[in-house]
Amino acid sequence: MRLFHLAMAVLTIPAMAAAIAVGGRAVQRGESGVTVDQIEASVEATPEAPPTSAIPGPQPLKPTAHSRAIDPGAVVPPQLPAEELERVEPRAPLSDLSLAGPPKPPKPKMPDDWNGTKLFQPVATAAGLIEAKGYSVAVSGIDVVKQDEICTDDGKSWACGIRARTAFRAFLRGRTVVCTVPPEGGRDLISAECRIGKQDIGQWLVENGWARAARGGPYVEAGEKASTAKKGIFGSAPDLSGLPPVPAASRPAPAAPGSILEEEGGVLRPLADQPAPAE
Repeated sequence: MRLFHLAMAVLTIPAMAAAIAVGGRAVQRGESGVTVDQIEASVEATPEAPPTSAIPGPQPLKPTAHSRAIDPGAVVPPQLPAEELERVEPRAPLSDLSLAGPPKPPKPKMPDDWNGTKLFQPVATAAGLIEAKGYSVAVSGIDVVKQDEICTDDGKSWACGIRARTAFRAFLRGRTVVCTVPPEGGRDLISAECRIGKQDIGQWLVENGWARAARGGPYVEAGEKASTAKKGIFGSAPDLSGLPPVPAASRPAPAAPGSILEEEGGVLRPLADQPAPAE
């Protein structure tokens, strides 16, 4: 039995090998893909690219495109004879920013209902000069009469500046003055229009002859009337005959001696007008 099985196995091996070979050929005929031999042949046929093939080569420079054509004849101005040329003045600057000077300080913004700044308890330093609330104001439209001014009438001199200041102080009487000055004062002298209620201070000074009207100002006519009527500084010197005479300067008191003793011959003795010491 063993010999029978061994013989059957030996005969079966060649039959299986033949079946496998026939099946492999059938599979190769039905396939439409690429075989390994074809792949190897195509790989061998394709040449290898060099390593530097990825670096682009130099590109030619493109010419610069002009936005418009330029006429060489229009670039250079035409030649003109010197007789036809005329020099003209330069035009005015378009704005103040082009000027070389420093910028001007901004003007203070005034309230909508502002019609002047109230100055309380004004002090007249001269006829037409007012100081109050940190302001120093010169009434506009007049020539201020300084307090040291001297006027002459028929060869007689009198201190008209002090007289004008006194009259101006009596007119103010500590009343509130309204002047067209900024709400915030400064140390500089400001020329402005001033009034007390509805009365113009400059008009009052010129009409009464305590100030001269400025040339081209609003009080020229009033100044001419005051000069014709000889008011204020245009008038005569004040009559001082009814006033008491000025008291003479008192003699200075004798200086007190430094000591009640005087030296005589190296010996200290009491002064002659000193009483003798009590015993």
